[in-house]
Amino acid sequence: MLGSWGILSLAVGVGGIRAWQAVRKDILRHLREDAGAIATTMVDYYALPHDWPGRERAPEENSTSGKAEYVEAALLGDMAEEMGPRFDRRRFVPLVVMHEFEALLFSDPDQFAQAIGRGDLAADLHRIRRAFLSPEEINDSPINAPSKRIERLIPGYEKVLSGVNAAMTIGLTTIRRECPHFNDWLERLEALPEVFSSHA
Repeated sequence: MLGSWGILSLAVGVGGIRAWQAVRKDILRHLREDAGAIATTMVDYYALPHDWPGRERAPEENSTSGKAEYVEAALLGDMAEEMGPRFDRRRFVPLVVMHEFEALLFSDPDQFAQAIGRGDLAADLHRIRRAFLSPEEINDSPINAPSKRIERLIPGYEKVLSGVNAAMTIGLTTIRRECPHFNDWLERLEALPEVFSSHA
């Protein structure tokens, strides 16, 4: 039977994402304490320290999704090697988002603008969104990360409060439709209760 779920926030510490060895230790402890536990992560590719598995080689991949998937595979491989041959690899479902959480908010520029009380900015948000194939690809330099683009339009933008409110207004259905990599991660998580219950 499926045990506990763990969406680990332990990867992020003061000053950004922690070194892989520290995060790895926390994930391993979580997985070993409960044989039915599931662990997942959501980390920003561009903010990853270079000691994270796959991060150094990932830039050789041609697409943004290819880079994210390369690091995810490397993280899973490292975890599986440490857990041993009997480890069910479905118990660790890493997600690497290419940029920041804010990228997902461009899934619906109109709803985003309304949620933050700035309907007048909808056209500017649409202009940013149209320049990329998907919201997940919005970035082309450190100064043009999604949150930086938003902050230039909205001085004093509150990342946590405004961002969460906007995500709730936009809705998960729309975000999933516009952000295929994010949707794939959720589909893998959603499949786990059924997979594990069938082996109970």
